[in-house]
Amino acid sequence: MSKFKLIILIALAMIVAAFTLFKGKNAPTADRVNAINAIPKLLDRHKDLQSGSEWADRQNIYVANRNRIVDNNDPMAHYQLATLFVSEARITGEHGHYYPAALEIIEKLLSDKELGKDLKFSALTLKSGVLLSLHQFDKALEISKETIKMNNYNAQAYGVLADAYLEMGDYENAVKATDKMMDIRPDLRSYSRASYLRELHGDTEGAIEIMQYAVQAGYPGSEETAWAQLTLGDLHRMYGNAENAQVIYEDILAHRENYPFAMAALAQLKSDEGKPDEAVRLLEQAISVIPEIGFYIQLAEIYKSKNQNEKFAEIMADIDEMFEDDRKSGHNMDLDYANTLLSLTDRDDEAKKYLDNEYKMRPENIEVNLSLAKYYQKKSNTQKAKQHLDVASRTNFQHPDLTKLQADINK
Repeated sequence: MSKFKLIILIALAMIVAAFTLFKGKNAPTADRVNAINAIPKLLDRHKDLQSGSEWADRQNIYVANRNRIVDNNDPMAHYQLATLFVSEARITGEHGHYYPAALEIIEKLLSDKELGKDLKFSALTLKSGVLLSLHQFDKALEISKETIKMNNYNAQAYGVLADAYLEMGDYENAVKATDKMMDIRPDLRSYSRASYLRELHGDTEGAIEIMQYAVQAGYPGSEETAWAQLTLGDLHRMYGNAENAQVIYEDILAHRENYPFAMAALAQLKSDEGKPDEAVRLLEQAISVIPEIGFYIQLAEIYKSKNQNEKFAEIMADIDEMFEDDRKSGHNMDLDYANTLLSLTDRDDEAKKYLDNEYKMRPENIEVNLSLAKYYQKKSNTQKAKQHLDVASRTNFQHPDLTKLQADINK
């Protein structure tokens, strides 16, 4: 062997040895791997939800905070990761994964006995928001009251408090909390809450006007703004202006392509126009992006109206399974399930069981009483239907379902 070849072989051996040593020093230990695996995962998004740089940014945020938790048990990283999970739940529809994951991270954060007051306040506010999303309204209200005692000048805390009061049927206190939120920070979130309260009190024009302010306060193309636009479009559709609704839904898709909730909203317009085939196409497209249970319910309504019994039975089985999965993940969907059973099936006694659960938790809520009124009217018990309808209409709510039921009972 020549001297030159020998030198080359020695150099290569040194490079390999150096690389092996470097790799060994930097290879993750078993403990580190286990610590990483113990943290809830960030699920991959559907390709149609990976628009722009948003998804890449979210992935980077996840990895950075996960590493800060593993390496330093950083309290702020716990909070930021839980916040990320809540946001991803809204965008992807993966509620069964992200809401329990967020609660898991928050509980670990709150177990820190040396946690600072400000971060504890933020964590509790976020926790009550997650409980609202899981429809555990009574628990959310209890925590929200505590957070306000800790800091009575925080818009987000008053927003969660307003939502909790609203869901529990305490509309007077919901208005007070929303007014306080508006005083502190008049933005998309506060305008959205004020709009819904206007609607609940029969001022549909005022609700539409304030929701327009919410849209204008948002950043074009963001998920939060798209949701506000969707709500604005729904207001127009429900109260008789389908043309405006369509313009708004299409504008959402122009800024946020393949946004599934806008596609489902357009499907509802097509269904209202007597174009079920177009509605089905849009709903199937939306479902391919997010398996949102509401999209399946819309499909079931169409199949039932067209007497496509086999397809209806298949989709209804999917709906039953999805509601059961929600329950297993701690997501209370009793009211939604009851309404689905009442409108699409003859399983009235089963629906009543879920309505009773809701009524026990929040007997003053308008939506709960409206659903009970529908149940009793379906059972030809007009007296009981009217009792619940009186509670549901006490704020002069003008929702089409409520006014139709009022007309039917008054005949």
